Amino acid sequence: MLGFQQGPAAKAANLKGRTSCSMRELSLVLLCLLRISRKELGKMVILPCTFTHPYKTFDRALTAIWRIKEPYNGTVIFKCVSQSSSELCKTAISHKNKYKLLGNPRHKDLSIRVDNLTWSDSERYFCRVELAGDIQDKYESRNGIKLHVIAAPRIINITVSSSRDHTFQARCTAEGEPAPALTWSGPPYSNLSSTSSSSHRVTKELRYLTHDGKYTCTAVNSHGRAEGAIYFYKFRASDSSSFMILIFVPLGIKVVILLVILSFTAFPREGPPSAPPSLARPQLPECTYENCDRRHSQTQPRAEATPRRS
Repeated sequence: MLGFQQGPAAKAANLKGRTSCSMRELSLVLLCLLRISRKELGKMVILPCTFTHPYKTFDRALTAIWRIKEPYNGTVIFKCVSQSSSELCKTAISHKNKYKLLGNPRHKDLSIRVDNLTWSDSERYFCRVELAGDIQDKYESRNGIKLHVIAAPRIINITVSSSRDHTFQARCTAEGEPAPALTWSGPPYSNLSSTSSSSHRVTKELRYLTHDGKYTCTAVNSHGRAEGAIYFYKFRASDSSSFMILIFVPLGIKVVILLVILSFTAFPREGPPSAPPSLARPQLPECTYENCDRRHSQTQPRAEATPRRS
């Protein structure tokens, strides 16, 4: 609740109202209860801010401002200006375009909405209103609203790597708010491990892996749990012969098939075979005219007339 204090009498009345916590100041009490706001990563949140002023009607220029980190000198993340009661509050500043005015400043409401919460949005927020006039009225909240972004655990990276001394280690990185606790499970492993953390991110490294199998990383915090797994297989020199067989046998088969295909392509099949010699027509040997005439005469049967005796 933002209030404008005009003179000693108004100041005394305001203090008296705060002390007795009358119904007139009930909105102030509710704002105090919302001073710390928790919201999930990636979601949106509404930051409330209401104020009062001593004027029955106010038709002059009005400016609404939101800051972060500290009052008065903090970074301005949102600002809008309304020139008259008939004009909406036009946005002049909205950092990364993620802040939207939900309330109506003419109705004494400066509440804003913050979209797509990220880790950097965990800040303290302060609202401010400025009313133009003969004596410009300005008021800014001093306590502000503390926004705390929370998140269930999430595994963001899990790997296995080797070091210079030819040993292997598994590394798991997770994030969440509060920062999650990481544990490894799987085949028997040494208890040598190291953990490092920064803000909402934690990394745990498992050193000197010796057994093959599935290693599981589990992250847990008050909002949930997450798991990630990786399979580790250490290459052994004794298996090199079988490994070479698995590689070269299929390769050799492919080479043989390729050679067969190339042989059929390079040497196409010949035409249909000729008829057997026994079925072929006999051919007379070449000869001159005289020789042929003699042979022809020899081959013909001789018809000699045998004289009959009477």
